[in-house]
Amino acid sequence: MNNSKIKICGIRDIKTLDCCIENKVDFFGMIFYPKSPRNIPIEKALNLINFSQNKLISSVGVFVNEPIDNIKILITKLNFEYIQLHGEENYNYIAEIKKSKSIKVIKNIPIRSSDDFFKTKYYNNVDMFLFDYKPAKDELPGGNAKAFSWNLISDIKIDKPWFLSGGINIKNINQIRNYAIPYGIDISSGVEDKLGIKSNDKIISLLKFYDAK
Repeated sequence: MNNSKIKICGIRDIKTLDCCIENKVDFFGMIFYPKSPRNIPIEKALNLINFSQNKLISSVGVFVNEPIDNIKILITKLNFEYIQLHGEENYNYIAEIKKSKSIKVIKNIPIRSSDDFFKTKYYNNVDMFLFDYKPAKDELPGGNAKAFSWNLISDIKIDKPWFLSGGINIKNINQIRNYAIPYGIDISSGVEDKLGIKSNDKIISLLKFYDAK
């Protein structure tokens, strides 16, 4: 059995969320970024969060360079348990968010080389990190179905919990333990039938395959 928690990102409907709950997924991510094919309207997000209440799954709102006043309003309105920041948000931005409400913050660090891990030192006020593939200029900030070299996580020493993300699917999820056992594994495109459309069958198959190893 594995110690890593599972996060499915880009959830947009109750059916998919219910599948995640039934199969003991630990976190579900909702993306608030208009350029993403996984972007979710606020009303639908509120329905998902209400549905998840008193169930063993945590809600995560995912943002990219969202104006600070907007994100404060959404945190209050939607009552996330976590927010995940996928842009160029800095220490002061995170500190300002944490003033308004008790909420845990996950900061994405795009990775291409081992030097990129040093960026974690600028975010000692976050609760967790997420290490993802570093996108090219014309790519989305996340959900590109691409992975960075997992050799890079073999020797990292990070004093906070961290997620591994980027191009993870049923074909490679059990290879992660060859390099490290992260706090969590973040999956999006790896459980989709097509861009932005989650497959319950793929979620179930991936989790059964992962747990069996």
